[in-house]
Amino acid sequence: MGFRRIIHIDMDAFYASVEQRDDQALRGVPVAVGGAGARGVVAAASYEARKFGVHSAMASVTARRKCPELVFVSPRFDVYRAISRQIRGIFARYTPLIQPLSLDEAYLDVTAPLVDRGSATAIAEEIRAAIRLETGLTASAGVSYNKFLAKLASDYRKPDGLFVITPRMGPAFVEELPVGKFHGVGPVTAAKMNKLGIHTGLDLRQQTREFLTARFGKAGDYFYRLARAEDDRPVVPDEPRKSLGVETTFARDLLTWEEVAPALDPVLAKLWAAYSRHGLTARTVTVKIKYANFRQITRTRSCAEAITSRAIIKQLSLDLLQPQFPPARGVRLLGVALSNFDAPLIAENRQPALALR
Repeated sequence: MGFRRIIHIDMDAFYASVEQRDDQALRGVPVAVGGAGARGVVAAASYEARKFGVHSAMASVTARRKCPELVFVSPRFDVYRAISRQIRGIFARYTPLIQPLSLDEAYLDVTAPLVDRGSATAIAEEIRAAIRLETGLTASAGVSYNKFLAKLASDYRKPDGLFVITPRMGPAFVEELPVGKFHGVGPVTAAKMNKLGIHTGLDLRQQTREFLTARFGKAGDYFYRLARAEDDRPVVPDEPRKSLGVETTFARDLLTWEEVAPALDPVLAKLWAAYSRHGLTARTVTVKIKYANFRQITRTRSCAEAITSRAIIKQLSLDLLQPQFPPARGVRLLGVALSNFDAPLIAENRQPALALR
């Protein structure tokens, strides 16, 4: 069997670009979409703002300190969803195999396209041109023979770029990649790999499968294959998201209740930014505690209505955590996850003509 042809499309600074498109006064200036208040979080930053180090999930206070000229704009998720549906309609002209990752990015499998243009690269260029013409926005595209490389490729020429990683290029491209850029390698796993002397794809490729599975469990086998530029994950159309979670491992174990709220703030900032970006409505909060001896527990609470603010997530999380303090032993990790997404939204996401999640 030949190689698959996968395209990863990623809109450039999507929310901020929509705001700049719709308000001429915002063009060319640093824009942050999100709340400007003391507890606000940046949901998206324009490229002008990114030059100052402003990025999504950053506290608005920090963002303003980095860029005093930053203009804050309240998010308009109904508008972003509508544009997302429009873009999804463009994708659907070429393939039914579309896997949205959020409102602004998706994988497309064009191995057997509805409209053949001779190559996946030509299809990607046509899609980018259609997005620009029909929405006034720019998208970056990555083309390759698997999802891992296609996503890496779309980042390579951002913004408004296209990059192709051919089967011949794949292994060499991965060799030079820092392990932190690998799909599925978070900061904690990257730090663990670095301690083992694994800093790049080449370092990772030099480890045996047994060595990696002994240290990383099932994921070790996956990392072994990624180091060889192999990724057989299929493009799964409209897989409904079941949960969304963020967790953090602390450099020093938490021992007192007073430490919990400040330790939880970065987790909640990231979670709220992702929850907003995905345009989801959850009704259940789950907290996870991992102790110094690696034992872990979870506690869950559901609401009658959709969770609509970061403050509600924080309150529910603290209510669930408080009975567990003071702990018998130190807490090395805390996590918060949202789930029980409203049925109407998931149903909408399963209809071919409708929104990218």
